[in-house]
Amino acid sequence: MATILIVDDDPGIVEVLQAYLTAEGHIVETAMDGIAAVPLLARANVAVLDWMLPGLSGVELTRYIRTAHPNLPVLLLTARGEIENRLQGLDAGADDYMVKPFSPREVVARVRALLRRVHVRERIVVGALDVDVSSRQITLNGSAVNLSRTEFDLLVTLAQHPGMVWSRDRLLERVWGPEYLGTTRVVDVHITAVRRKLGDDADAPTFIETLRGLGYRFRET
Repeated sequence: MATILIVDDDPGIVEVLQAYLTAEGHIVETAMDGIAAVPLLARANVAVLDWMLPGLSGVELTRYIRTAHPNLPVLLLTARGEIENRLQGLDAGADDYMVKPFSPREVVARVRALLRRVHVRERIVVGALDVDVSSRQITLNGSAVNLSRTEFDLLVTLAQHPGMVWSRDRLLERVWGPEYLGTTRVVDVHITAVRRKLGDDADAPTFIETLRGLGYRFRET
């Protein structure tokens, strides 16, 4: 499972791509213009951008991504097929490029290839913990672990990037979304719940470590 951001002002294209990518097991978020897409970038694993967007064009948004989110793969969609336009998109920082009309199945395949580059894991196995990201199922020592949707997304966010420190603000943006206006205390509450269900000791953690003043990280195996 990955989070795919589709930014296109054509509702028909958005609807079709969302259906195909959801069927692939991904979470799909959408925006109709470049400006609305900006706050959604932090929790995306791949961005699929139309070239001709209101607010910020696909090329302008790609340049912004390369500055603010340098590791986020970008697939640029456009009706412009000339070689100069393709080069412009790639020079702006796009990782891949498709000319309309295109097959939705090919878009899914291109997204899958981009995800392989950033190592988004579909299954996470750490000792006795087995997380199947696609089916959203977790077992520990062979027994099922029941997490809420938010708890699951929080665990996967950390586990997909072992060793990476996540601040509470960044976890809020990634898991709860930029529209969430509550306290960062909610992160601590959910971390405590995940630890309890995994039998993880906060003082001697097997899975999730606390870094005082910094945030949380999933232990490297």
